[in-house]
Amino acid sequence: MKILPDSLNWRRDIFTIPNILSTCRIILVPIYLSVILNAKDDTDFYWAAALILLSGLTDLLDGWIARKFNLITELGKLLDPVADKLTQAALAFSLIIYHPQMWSVAILLVIKELFMLISGWLLLKKNMKLDGAKWFGKVSTAVFYVTMFVLLLFPNLSTPINNALIWLTVAFLLLSFILYIREYYYLFKKTKKAGS
Repeated sequence: MKILPDSLNWRRDIFTIPNILSTCRIILVPIYLSVILNAKDDTDFYWAAALILLSGLTDLLDGWIARKFNLITELGKLLDPVADKLTQAALAFSLIIYHPQMWSVAILLVIKELFMLISGWLLLKKNMKLDGAKWFGKVSTAVFYVTMFVLLLFPNLSTPINNALIWLTVAFLLLSFILYIREYYYLFKKTKKAGS
């Protein structure tokens, strides 16, 4: 008799509004890439910017709904960061075509995320994890999205302004990376003390 309620709970945990919104963000990634990689005029850039704006609003909405209505699920904890990372990677690498300096953002983003993925996995093996995103990570992400949105919305900005925005993004990404290294260092130090 327990099979039906368990089945219903399982489905309820998967088909929540936040999970559906996160899935929509993942679906928006190839649509964005199709638009931006085949852009022929400013209108295509505006469409790409609109898709990223929709993705960002969806991200805010799914987080708010999950917290407000207690719809936080294990699947949601996986889908949300996957949608974030896919969107960030799509933005960074697609804009290299139009702004070669974006290589610095893309490379730093990959190194930072690989470091956090490996460090997080090593900590999980020791039954520890980082306690959510830190303020500097959130600020860095906000700067990244604002810069990418401006580059899409204003494709004809002067080169000095484009470069300034890109290097500002690099600076915040680097700061966030350094501070996360420090956070993980202290966590690994705690695991050593606990093991001794």
